[in-house]
Amino acid sequence: MKKFYFFILLIFMHFSTSSLFAIHLSFTTQNLEPFSYLGDNGPAGPSVDIVKAICEEMKADCMVDLYPWRRAYYEVKRARANGIFFIGKNPDREKWLTFSPPIVQTEYGFFVNANNPLVYNNPNDIEGYIVGVFGPSNTSASLREIKIEMVNFYIDMEDNDEAGFRKLSVKRVNAVYSNCDVGYSLIKKLGLSNIRYSGAHCKLFYYFAFNPQLTPKKWIEAFNETYRVLYRNGIIHQILKKYHMRPVPLD
Repeated sequence: MKKFYFFILLIFMHFSTSSLFAIHLSFTTQNLEPFSYLGDNGPAGPSVDIVKAICEEMKADCMVDLYPWRRAYYEVKRARANGIFFIGKNPDREKWLTFSPPIVQTEYGFFVNANNPLVYNNPNDIEGYIVGVFGPSNTSASLREIKIEMVNFYIDMEDNDEAGFRKLSVKRVNAVYSNCDVGYSLIKKLGLSNIRYSGAHCKLFYYFAFNPQLTPKKWIEAFNETYRVLYRNGIIHQILKKYHMRPVPLD
């Protein structure tokens, strides 16, 4: 009987130890086509594919939930989820998030109605405009920085990406400030044929980011190092190529 209980104890210790050292990561993301979106079987897109590839390589148990941006952000900030993607850097976020290497490069810029001849070169080009933007977000914060440069224009902020483009299509705003890749994807999704890209304002990178208060440092390091391994063996390139994207070169 003692041998039997000892055997049971060994089994219990084995599974307890395995559970203790297993990596469990929960991520939030938002509907940010073409980078992430709700597919037929849940969250999808290149960012989701990269997370799945990393977690499979790490043999980690990972979960991805897609929410509206505010909830996705605050689930991580309130330590209810480990990480968030794709996300840009800003000083406030760098105070409490730990970032991965940069994954993809994109840009913010201005979309205008097709009959507007504007070719955007500098902030003075939008003097007097009503500019639509999704926010509050990193995008709207970037637009506000232009306004701080003493350019006189009006910001029309909506809590979803589609609203600004719909308004632009019927000329209720003069321009929309957006991630260019997101803008092109929305134009296609909404079937808007009278909007064009006027020019870039600034380049930016997108990252994975973790709340270090909830996520052990060794897990974050393992995730980032696994990304580097998959980058070097070409897996990341293969994933992004399917979406006509390329990864940011590693240092």
